[in-house]
Amino acid sequence: MEMSRLFSCLLAVLLSSCAVLNENDDLVLTKKIQSPSILELQSETLQNLPAAKVQPTIAIYPNSFKDLTGQRRSNSTFALFSTAITQAPEAFLIRAFKHTAHGKFFRVVERVGLDDLTKERQLIRTTRKEFEEDNKLKPLLFAGLLVQGGVVSYEANLKSGGLGARYLGIGNSKQYREDTVTISLRLVSVSTGEVLMETLVTKSILSTSISQDIFRFIEQQTELVEIEGGVAENESVSIALQKAIETGVLNIINIGIERGYWEYE
Repeated sequence: MEMSRLFSCLLAVLLSSCAVLNENDDLVLTKKIQSPSILELQSETLQNLPAAKVQPTIAIYPNSFKDLTGQRRSNSTFALFSTAITQAPEAFLIRAFKHTAHGKFFRVVERVGLDDLTKERQLIRTTRKEFEEDNKLKPLLFAGLLVQGGVVSYEANLKSGGLGARYLGIGNSKQYREDTVTISLRLVSVSTGEVLMETLVTKSILSTSISQDIFRFIEQQTELVEIEGGVAENESVSIALQKAIETGVLNIINIGIERGYWEYE
């Protein structure tokens, strides 16, 4: 009889935890493992912008946009040597510029793998010269603008808190934590070296956890049964960084429109 009441109480706790997680929560728990998928732009506004009348050519070098914080992942129990920020943020930046207006706003030239590109072109020239072919390679595109910046700040545990209650051996608690990441983005004129546009963007990274526990004395108050359960959900740092970068690109475009550097079709 005592065990049946115990399981009834446990079922009530689990049902109450389900009620806590609703569609209005900032973080929705994933119910199943998703299959691999293509990572799309997070900003539909950036993707659906009108095309530019004249597409500016930009270059993004591998060391011109990187993690400048050196921040390590936070852990309260032991030291972690993994970085909190991806070490290839330029991949998100290139994708944001390249897919703006469905690829009809910027012309992005390859500079991350420039060494491999020049070696391959040299191989083609050598081969054609050896076999006396007259076909010449087209010259590489020159960039009129350089994109520079980086991840300039990562603040862990900027806000944290929680709420819990316990009654007659039945407990339920919820905790949250907020981190922030800040990126800097600027466009530099190749001809003059002048910084034409710059922006700073901050994005919050939310984490939540929910736990339930229940304990009961059974067998005439001589034995204790305790059951615990919980779940945590952390917002992806990479997705948050991608959103911050896309917001920065959108802001750069708006500044360029206001200052007359480019215009929509």
